[in-house]
Amino acid sequence: MNVLITGSAGFIGYFLTKKLLERGDEVIGLDNINEYYDTSLKYARLAENGINRNQIEWNKLVSSTRYNNYRFIKLGLEDKQMLMSLFRKEKFDLVVHLAAQAGVRYSINNPDACVQSNVVGFLNILEACRHHSIQHLVYASSSSVYGLNEQMPFAVDQSIGHPISLYAATKKSNELMAHVYSYLFNLPTTGLRFFTVYGPWGRPDMAYFLFANAIMNDQPITVYNGGQMKRDFTYIDDIVEGIVRVLDKPATPNPDWSPLQADPSSSIAPYRIYNIGNDNPVELMDFIKELEKNCEKNAKIEMKTGERCEVQTTWADIDQLATNFQYRPSTSLQTGIKEFITWYKTFYAIEHLEMAHM
Repeated sequence: MNVLITGSAGFIGYFLTKKLLERGDEVIGLDNINEYYDTSLKYARLAENGINRNQIEWNKLVSSTRYNNYRFIKLGLEDKQMLMSLFRKEKFDLVVHLAAQAGVRYSINNPDACVQSNVVGFLNILEACRHHSIQHLVYASSSSVYGLNEQMPFAVDQSIGHPISLYAATKKSNELMAHVYSYLFNLPTTGLRFFTVYGPWGRPDMAYFLFANAIMNDQPITVYNGGQMKRDFTYIDDIVEGIVRVLDKPATPNPDWSPLQADPSSSIAPYRIYNIGNDNPVELMDFIKELEKNCEKNAKIEMKTGERCEVQTTWADIDQLATNFQYRPSTSLQTGIKEFITWYKTFYAIEHLEMAHM
């Protein structure tokens, strides 16, 4: 298959690209490599897949030196003309849309950037898929869409009518927009609501990464709401396995769907929504303890009151994903954190720095 992966310099995009390349797919990765977080990490991920930083230019395809079936292009989703040109030339079969302006808190102070990337950019992806006979569009949604809903676990047939961040609102809009295109143009679309993905090569803006960095460097960490928060932490390998299974099985209409009892996760159109998580919420303080154990240091904790844009608990009901794709995560929290801290120490050469100061 010929696959486009947007956000391929990102955390999930890097691992998914590698997975599809190693099974033999033709892949083009797309990313604008913005400066929302340290671009050196993004370039390092690209380098791991054979993309030379010195060859990257705007709107130019670069061939991998490691995989003969991989090319990369630096391109912004807002550039509809160049995006359409890429689709026209490359004739993709499948699209995995992971690119987005991330950050719940970031979206509050930078609403324009969030909307341009997550709404306008997604519209351009939908238009490109519509006009170029894409067999399946899989796109990233988020657990943040559940907002004020407190019915646990979060299930895809529940209401997501009350988001509490602009980021969450843009992700909800993506799901609505995708349904329109599935219904009007018979475009198979599947939205995946990710639940707190973590692991090696992760995003430095995520809490677990910020905590590890602070602990390793003897700096305080900020914990909100007295630590009374739970997150459904999901290891990167489990996430990628789920994406691949979904990608290989294009969305289909639900023959049992009824407009009188409308299931919001499916439709008479080829449209599906799934939670993809670990189905096992973890107390934030327990997660921090596991980080401390692997860092071999104690955290210096500063407690603060909760922020209104943050959901207090996330918990993914993944029964539909399990039923339709035989998907169940298999990585324990202990294994996942150990793998992350091992990578962190290597990537940032913590051990070497310590030895240099002895």
